Amino acid sequence: MAERTADEIAKIFSDAGDCVTFINTDTQHDNETSDNWKARIKSNVSHLETIKTYKKEDGTTSIWTTENFTDINAAITAGKAKYE
Repeated sequence: MAERTADEIAKIFSDAGDCVTFINTDTQHDNETSDNWKARIKSNVSHLETIKTYKKEDGTTSIWTTENFTDINAAITAGKAKYE
């Protein structure tokens, strides 16, 4: 796999904002079980945790440089509180 470009990295980080928004604002829908809702939250938390670990081709260097993960970290914490 080729190294991710700066534009690809920026898109990954930007798209992570969708997960943050989902975790922070989603509520259980009337037509879904609590287990299903928790699974949706857990999936978004897992995705955020995974992208934080993305590495360059060398397998050790993070793709992340100056990105601010404050909102992502807060969403991970908030999301875990919703499903644990």
